[in-house]
Amino acid sequence: MENVYGNPHSQNSSSKLTHDTVEQVRYRILAHFHSSPEDYTVIFTAGSTAALKLVAEAFPWVPPGPESSGSHFCYLTDSHTSVVGMREVVAAMNITSIPVRPEDMWLAEEQEATAASDPDGQPLHLFCYPAQSNFSGTRYPLSWIEEVKSGRMCPVGGPGKWFVLLDAAAYVGTSPLDLSVHRADFVPLSFYKIFGFPTGLGALLVNSRSAPLLRKTYFGGGTAAAYLAEEDFYIPRESVAERFEDGTISFLDVIALKHGFDVLERLTGGMENIRQHTFTLAQYTYTALSALRYPNGAPVVQIYSDSEFSSPEVQGPVISFNVLDDNGNIIGYSQVDKMASLHNIHVRTGCFCNTGACQRHLGISDEMVKKHLQAGHVCGDDVDLIDGQPTGSVRISFGYMSTLEDAQAFLRFIIATRLRPSHGQPLPLVMPGEAGALPAESEAQKAVPATRARRSPSLQEDASPDSRVWDNSPTTVDAVSLRPPLLETTRTQQTPSEKAAGIPDGGLGSHIVTNLFLYPIKSCAAFEVTRWPLGNQGLLYDRSWMVVNHNGVCLSQKQEPRLCLIQPFIDLQRRIMVIKAQGMEPIAVPLEENSKPAQICQSKVCADRVNTYDCGEKISSWLSKFFGRPYHLIRQSSDFQRNARKKRGKDQSACTTATLSLVNEAQYLLINRSSVLELQQQLSTSDENGKEELFPVNNLISRFRANIITSGTRAFEEEKWDEISVGSLHFQVLGPCHRCQMICIDQQTGQRNRNVFQKLSERGERKVNFGLYLMHTSLDLSSPCYLSVGSQVLPVLKENIEHYDLPASEKQQEVIS
Repeated sequence: MENVYGNPHSQNSSSKLTHDTVEQVRYRILAHFHSSPEDYTVIFTAGSTAALKLVAEAFPWVPPGPESSGSHFCYLTDSHTSVVGMREVVAAMNITSIPVRPEDMWLAEEQEATAASDPDGQPLHLFCYPAQSNFSGTRYPLSWIEEVKSGRMCPVGGPGKWFVLLDAAAYVGTSPLDLSVHRADFVPLSFYKIFGFPTGLGALLVNSRSAPLLRKTYFGGGTAAAYLAEEDFYIPRESVAERFEDGTISFLDVIALKHGFDVLERLTGGMENIRQHTFTLAQYTYTALSALRYPNGAPVVQIYSDSEFSSPEVQGPVISFNVLDDNGNIIGYSQVDKMASLHNIHVRTGCFCNTGACQRHLGISDEMVKKHLQAGHVCGDDVDLIDGQPTGSVRISFGYMSTLEDAQAFLRFIIATRLRPSHGQPLPLVMPGEAGALPAESEAQKAVPATRARRSPSLQEDASPDSRVWDNSPTTVDAVSLRPPLLETTRTQQTPSEKAAGIPDGGLGSHIVTNLFLYPIKSCAAFEVTRWPLGNQGLLYDRSWMVVNHNGVCLSQKQEPRLCLIQPFIDLQRRIMVIKAQGMEPIAVPLEENSKPAQICQSKVCADRVNTYDCGEKISSWLSKFFGRPYHLIRQSSDFQRNARKKRGKDQSACTTATLSLVNEAQYLLINRSSVLELQQQLSTSDENGKEELFPVNNLISRFRANIITSGTRAFEEEKWDEISVGSLHFQVLGPCHRCQMICIDQQTGQRNRNVFQKLSERGERKVNFGLYLMHTSLDLSSPCYLSVGSQVLPVLKENIEHYDLPASEKQQEVIS
């Protein structure tokens, strides 16, 4: 409704918005699993199945040879079809697949590893198992990950190094997964199992230590850094995600995930609450179901489980069962399904794409599966009984929106269809105030003896769920509400004079600093000063804050031109930044970080991830009122360091000490007033009366948003500078500033004019360059350092180029440098 999202494989504004928003969602996903981009990469796939297939195709399998038995692909038999199907891919590579029964793993867990494999040896093996069985809800130990990777517990014997794929698709819908503790190599996910939407979207989380091992053959759109159509030449993209995300990802669905996480957190307070809530519902239902008896004492259902539903550590909120008649015969799941539909209850039936678990729990042999196939039964159909033997079961699952009433409605359905008394009325079920169990001596039991044989001691009265299940749960508050209130003030610091007295406007002569600007809020108006202290990231407080949208994406004037109308003023004495805008009351933001703990949020600047914190609801409301849409002001965390990535020629060490604020690429940006004057002449136009009109010089200067403005040189001579000194301060030139469409925006009005960019593009060959990037060299902050208007600028020219005639003092400084 509010944005246009374009294909992220482009550079236009809508495509850039898509790319940045998708990156924010990647951060949100990793944060949900207590991880970060340093430890895991998020690769979006068409679902968890596609993620599994990707691992099968890209894992560094080693085929058997004269000196090695080759890699092994091991999988737990209680695995989804999509895991077992990986064996077909590895078989084509001559790799051995070995199924491992849960019983064998549990036995290996109890025993000490006497013949542990060499974790540093070759070849490489892969073990796959589910965190939660999608058939029975059994939760397998997450400790297996480290046990197998370390070699202390081996699915099969033999030398080699083990990697672990944790199938978390069923598990993460109702439980927290901490990847900082349980560091699986590969973790496939399916998002609709968490939110119910969007379908057809999954992800593969890849451990950073394992990612370099993945080998890819096919390459699709967006994954190639370069390739040739007529020659076998292909270079993949450096980013792991971009390398494996073939074609255009489902970016609208990806963006929807952000809203899914927001709603999940807001409604529930987090995954731990969901785990407790859903398990309690499952435990209650299991206790009631397992206790139901016919008048002759026969059980009403047969439950397939490896646990007694004693703890969410060993059991998920899933109950798999078949309904029995009073003689113990199984009633086909298709019949149960149809009856449930009449009660407006939807259940899942069959083997749930997990034949291994289905066989183990139902006692179906391999020969019987083949026999069932010959009888016409295939996975997913409604052939529920063959020769009186079940081909599958009924499954009910609880999610975070499930309620006690849902559980009771299901129990009423079972009782109503299986235990109807002779007078035709269904048996009553306990109400929310008695959720612990069915009454032991109810009137219904007197009418139908032995309806319930026992009451489970594991279900405590005071632990039973109710319809107010969230009332006592901690809820998540919007990050902005956690910020302390801003310092209220209406006083502002006066803007320094437009320029220092006695500095000629564009006059030639000595190299002089004519203007100094800092931009406290990225993309907002400049704050002009005549003398200003330096920090280790540039001018103190330059680009320390930025405005982000409700998705946490950094805004620039390309998306929101009116940012230039936001005017920040820094008062160093009062330690505040006062922000002004036309039609708005001034608002103050403290310069120092509040001592109270702040919630760290991640954003992105020029492809770099940055740690920031929200500056509070008050300034957010102020910005949202001005722009008419929800915006936040965030600040880079003081303990976060972002290093310059721009390298200068072959000197790779030049940038190692350069740390950045929220600037795009460098600590400082310098432009030459003489170059601006020449550009002004090129931009001159004539109106309908033939009168020549010029862009004002100061208007042009403000468009380039530089920190340092110099005069006294020839136009564009700065492009030949290699270093400069300003007083006792020394700066390295990192290269030219590549310009974008932002220079088309009038910084006084927010209006666009494409002539400036067009003229510069006519001058450049490929890039539209204007200005120089600078960084500190050997900056000593043990004593205050300042930049001042009126200071002399002494440049050093690049080697092997013709030197312009410079003043004698400059020539001397060049030799000294």
